[in-house]
Amino acid sequence: MNRKKQIGVVGVIFLLLLVVAVIYNSKKEPELSRYTASFLDVFDTKTDVIGYSTDEEAFTEQVSLLKDKLAYYNDLYDIYNDYEGINNIKTINDNAGIAPVEVNRDIIDLLLFSKEMYEKTNGQINIAMGSVLSIWHDYRDAGIDDPENAKLPPMEDLQAASAYMDINQIIIDEEASTVYLPDAHMSIDVGSIGKGYAVQKLAEYAKEIGMKQVLLSVGGNVCAVGKKLDGSDWRIGIQNPDMKSDEAYVEKVDISDACVVTSGNYQRYYVVDGERYCHIIDGDTLMPADYFASVSILAKDSGMADALSTAVFNMPYEEGLAFVNGIDGVEALWVMNDGTIYHTDGFANYIAD
Repeated sequence: MNRKKQIGVVGVIFLLLLVVAVIYNSKKEPELSRYTASFLDVFDTKTDVIGYSTDEEAFTEQVSLLKDKLAYYNDLYDIYNDYEGINNIKTINDNAGIAPVEVNRDIIDLLLFSKEMYEKTNGQINIAMGSVLSIWHDYRDAGIDDPENAKLPPMEDLQAASAYMDINQIIIDEEASTVYLPDAHMSIDVGSIGKGYAVQKLAEYAKEIGMKQVLLSVGGNVCAVGKKLDGSDWRIGIQNPDMKSDEAYVEKVDISDACVVTSGNYQRYYVVDGERYCHIIDGDTLMPADYFASVSILAKDSGMADALSTAVFNMPYEEGLAFVNGIDGVEALWVMNDGTIYHTDGFANYIAD
């Protein structure tokens, strides 16, 4: 082969290699970096987001979308505030005994899910407890504002309000997209399930906007989407309910595509005659449960984990243990009032080394 032909062949090979390199590089995934962000004032708590993106600006835009979506659910599920142009849970309560209220499908879906959790927990999760919970809310706020004069609600008032806790009286018309409370004394309170349900929807939305690997923490609700960039699980800490302890966490767990939700007596409470009364009310006794300092539930679905953490908090340990062991894919950890820790056998599989 003469020199000109050799040069021609070399040139063709070079061009082919260049084309291959361009095609290869065009198919390579863009390099991702880890970023974190936080925002406040949605669901009355702090939200932390840890994830990966090509640059900080793109990550900030995604977090802004997440905040807007979470605020959307906050407004829908709010029982205390009105929002222009929105019929929310408060709107339903305000129209109790008056007329059905046309609502967004996301409210219908939450209420239907809540009814499922009512059946699954044998009535421990009851969004129709608003009449009782509102009494406790008022006395708790008054006690926090004026601790020296803090009082418990009279039991006769609680018992009278409990006559309006029948969840089957919530009339949902899916075709008309309306919700109606037939008695003016009824009210809905989704505090035991609404935030967890919203976090689950937020995790699903994160995937839709391209966040395939992200950790969401909304107060006591933590949800891991996928794994970390290096392929390892997300490590999260379960808060120590003893706020005076030097140990911030009672345990650390590694999770992916799973959620951990904690219910406890250490944040929302007030004190009457030296006794602490938390915000989690047992529908049977109409009083705050006092079995544990906290209960954490690990499950695939944040809405279910939120509901179950409240339900199990209201059950004696042996009853709660049997209940959790009867649900596939759900694990639990209990912190007793004296600091002793118990957990289901399967929970051990998630404890960090």
